[in-house]
Amino acid sequence: MSTFNDTPAGHSSSEQLITDLIAAWNTHDLDRATAFFAAEYEGNDVAQVGPQHGPAAIRRALAGYFQAIPDVTFTLSDLIVAGERAVALWTARGTHLGTLMNIPASGRHVTVRGVSTFTLQEGQITKADFIWDVAGLLRAIGLLPEL
Repeated sequence: MSTFNDTPAGHSSSEQLITDLIAAWNTHDLDRATAFFAAEYEGNDVAQVGPQHGPAAIRRALAGYFQAIPDVTFTLSDLIVAGERAVALWTARGTHLGTLMNIPASGRHVTVRGVSTFTLQEGQITKADFIWDVAGLLRAIGLLPEL
């Protein structure tokens, strides 16, 4: 993984926070993952109908993904940190074994790439955008032809 960090000392607390968040996602620890998000959190995910507000909303979204792809793991391929902002490039891999976006389980292995942007304040995430390859997911589960 390559990283860029504007902190002269190197590994920043913001970089560590995002790395720890990915680790929590990989263990599917909803309590630990939710603890990274501030009470005033606002997030957007391209697969969600509307924005998520607060830790309970991100917990529901994560629980849905973990239920649909119970073996999902995330690999962080790049992380850029500048002050209170972080951008993470990641790849998720797993098996589609539950309903996701109203799509029944396909039993197929999926690999999806994405980018997440985070605003961090006082050691917590206050804002995030999750932009990922929904079309790639649909291709992997057989609902969209190769283009």
